[in-house]
Amino acid sequence: MRILIAEDDPVSRRVLESMLKKWGYDVETTTDGLEAWKVLQGQDPPQLAILDWMMPGMDGLQVCREVRGRANHPYCYILLLTAKGQDSDVIAGLEAGADDYLTKPLRANELRARLYTGKRILAVQRELLAAQEALRIQAVRDPLTGLFNRRYMHESLEQELHRAARAQLPLGIIMVDLDHFKVFNDTAGHLAGDILLKDLGSFLQAHTRREDVVCRYGGEEFVVILPGAPPGVTERRAELIRSAVKEAELQRHSRSGVAVTLSAGVATFPEHGSSAMELLSAADRALYRAKADGRDCVRVGPVEAAAPRARGAQPELPSSWPLRPAR
Repeated sequence: MRILIAEDDPVSRRVLESMLKKWGYDVETTTDGLEAWKVLQGQDPPQLAILDWMMPGMDGLQVCREVRGRANHPYCYILLLTAKGQDSDVIAGLEAGADDYLTKPLRANELRARLYTGKRILAVQRELLAAQEALRIQAVRDPLTGLFNRRYMHESLEQELHRAARAQLPLGIIMVDLDHFKVFNDTAGHLAGDILLKDLGSFLQAHTRREDVVCRYGGEEFVVILPGAPPGVTERRAELIRSAVKEAELQRHSRSGVAVTLSAGVATFPEHGSSAMELLSAADRALYRAKADGRDCVRVGPVEAAAPRARGAQPELPSSWPLRPAR
């Protein structure tokens, strides 16, 4: 563990540094509060700091207040080193944000015990943060594919629609469905079906931009949200995904004549609606039409309220949308 020592007295600093290194700690030293504050603001700062109360530039209490006033930073456990032993001084240090304090002259066994307490508290905090992150991931991720789940998809689509309306930008969505998935499951088994779904999720992520949102909608259905994508670009992206599946990448899953193919429905804002429900409904109807037309094809949702596109208009796919971008 790395520990920061902020102590302006050279003798005390060397004694403290020598003890900590003897106990196996990685030590960084500073001679004033301003330098200590700079270190604690840097990338990958020490998780534990021993600050002298009286220092030039900024005293230990000021450094404590600055550290505790930050948001979205890893917690730093602070030991305040002071020659002041009055109860009022101790309270002032703790109120400023110190976790514990030590009085001078230092006693090695007491320092070692306080450091052990700090390490234990930091370890507990890391476990809590890890558990919190795991819960956050569970709330927005599909457990099988690792893609965003249906709940996150609805929230993200609402946000992207609001941003698109405000900036007067287009937005596309693609609803994808694996063809004959029930037959595949019956032929190859549900475990093979799960592996196919996971591989399709990875495939979709590899064939979309970083700003696109790829979600598992449910069962064998997936939704891709494409911010800034006009109708022709969204449709062509869907077609590229559909055709790429047929080339080779997912065909290793084919069983007993059941080839792996996709059907897709496309809808765009504002052509097919201004709300998430309208866009999803348009994409779902387009997908249903793709299934009815023999599967393994892409269909575009019906335009009911907006002016239709010019016949034959097919915008070229921007260069930032490669078929197989590096990920």
